[in-house]
Amino acid sequence: MADERPLEIPVRFYRTAAGREPVLEWLRGLDKEDRRAIGLDLMRVQFGWPIGMPLVRTLKNGLWEVRSILPSRRIARLILCFHDDNIVVLHGFIKKTQRTHHEDLTLARQRMREVTS
Repeated sequence: MADERPLEIPVRFYRTAAGREPVLEWLRGLDKEDRRAIGLDLMRVQFGWPIGMPLVRTLKNGLWEVRSILPSRRIARLILCFHDDNIVVLHGFIKKTQRTHHEDLTLARQRMREVTS
């Protein structure tokens, strides 16, 4: 069928030139229930793409935001892109204000350039 797509899109995490995976390090610092909620949301994207609001929204220019509401009553965001048929998780953070901080977007864009160049 022409409409076929893989059942699952592989997920990988941004890795620095030194081999660190800052998003995984951030995730490991969260409590187990919050980590689980973020993981489930990422899995929904991995197995259900394309997905729109309220779980995923575009940040334009190839960046996407996964929006997680955590058991700890906080809000987390994963910023990702697609590259070589993979989901690449570029950045993760706990949201503290209505708007996503410029620094978070700048970091994600820089990491996307590294991954896609």
